[in-house]
Amino acid sequence: MHVADLHYAAFDASYAWTWKDAMQGIAAGRADTGALFGFYSWNESAYPREAMRMIYTSNHDQNAWEGTEYEKYGPLREAAIVLSVTGEGIPLIYNGQEVGNRKRLEFFERDPIDWPEDYALDSQGALYRDLFALKHANRALWNGQWGGRMYQVVNSAPQQVFSFFRANEGDQVFVALNLSDQAQTVTFQGPHHWGDYREFRTGDAVTVDGATTMTLEPGGWRVLVRGG
Repeated sequence: MHVADLHYAAFDASYAWTWKDAMQGIAAGRADTGALFGFYSWNESAYPREAMRMIYTSNHDQNAWEGTEYEKYGPLREAAIVLSVTGEGIPLIYNGQEVGNRKRLEFFERDPIDWPEDYALDSQGALYRDLFALKHANRALWNGQWGGRMYQVVNSAPQQVFSFFRANEGDQVFVALNLSDQAQTVTFQGPHHWGDYREFRTGDAVTVDGATTMTLEPGGWRVLVRGG
């Protein structure tokens, strides 16, 4: 039985193993953004609209056997996290990611989380907190058929920069991620993503149109928000 068949039969959610493979291939230099286009295209065509794929950057097995997310993603770690929450699917985090765990776990041993007093202010913990708040508030990012589909925004460096928008009931997000090891300055083809947004986290007003240019550092990302 194909995993997609499980959704037709009974299940709401399933692990998106191949998303992890695609992202880790990009981070290791074995692939470019085409791997992600392949995943999302296959996911849309093979799975029912209400299916929710669990998207993750790490889990217990991965951490113990293959290395921490800091080792596996390097400078693309934050961009991978951002995509795991803003793209289609349910973001899955494993114990310790909310405090930015940097050690390999012992697979068969008890390995408690080291909770610092200010863990919510840690760069990774704060990023997850803010992204999850956005996902709850913005209907474009809701799960399954309740959220918006991902639509590619074509840019001038398509193998290095992954850009898309999602829209639903007046809410919209426009996301651009530099998944390369070089800074990229890109323009975008429109006008389907044009409009007035605010910067995620800062709230600064941004207008996107045909003249919009973005410069993204290696692993850099931007999330622009409209509505919730």
